[in-house]
Amino acid sequence: MPRFQYFVAASLDGFIATSTDDLGWLLQFDGFEGGSESYDAFMAEVGCIVMGGETYAWLMAHEPDKWPYSGTPSYVFTRHEYSAPAGADITFVRGDVGEFVEDFRRAAAGRNVWVVGGGNLAAQFADAGLLDEIILSVIPVVLGEGKRLLPLAGPTPPLELTASRTLGRGVVELRYLFSRNST
Repeated sequence: MPRFQYFVAASLDGFIATSTDDLGWLLQFDGFEGGSESYDAFMAEVGCIVMGGETYAWLMAHEPDKWPYSGTPSYVFTRHEYSAPAGADITFVRGDVGEFVEDFRRAAAGRNVWVVGGGNLAAQFADAGLLDEIILSVIPVVLGEGKRLLPLAGPTPPLELTASRTLGRGVVELRYLFSRNST
C-alpha cells in the first residue's frame, strides 16, 4: 500500500532549517557519498508530492522558473497566491490535510506520497494519523535553534526503526514507521 513519507534532513539537534530558513549548513553537504543514490531510489517510488507554502516559496526564490519535480503531480498548501513555473503539475490548496488525502492517493497512482520539507505540514499529517514513515538523514551539524523536525504538541507512540545506514561525511539515514494504535 502506498505510504505518506516525510523524507527530510535535520541537524543533530533536530532542526530542518535555521530560524531564517537558511539551508547553508545542509547545502555544504551536497554530493556526499550515497546521498544521490538514496534520493534517486526514494524518488523512484514517489507518485505525488505535497509541500507547504514556505517550502514552495524557498524553492522559487532559490530556483526561479525551475521546478525540480517535473512530471510528478504536486500539491502546495498555502494561504498566498502563487503561480506555477511553466510545465509544472502543481495544485495550490488550503485547508485540512485530511480533506485532500484521496486526491493525493489518486495523483500518486499506487506510488508513495512525499511530504516535502516543512515540519509544520508534516506535523499536520502526523497529528491526523496520516504520516506512515519518516526517512531522516541526520546531518553532523548542531544549529542550536531553528525550525524543528516535527513540531508536534505531544509525544508520538514509539516509532519502529526499519533501517539505518551510514552515508558519506558522517551522515546517518534512519527509517522509522509510525505505529498504528488499534484502540
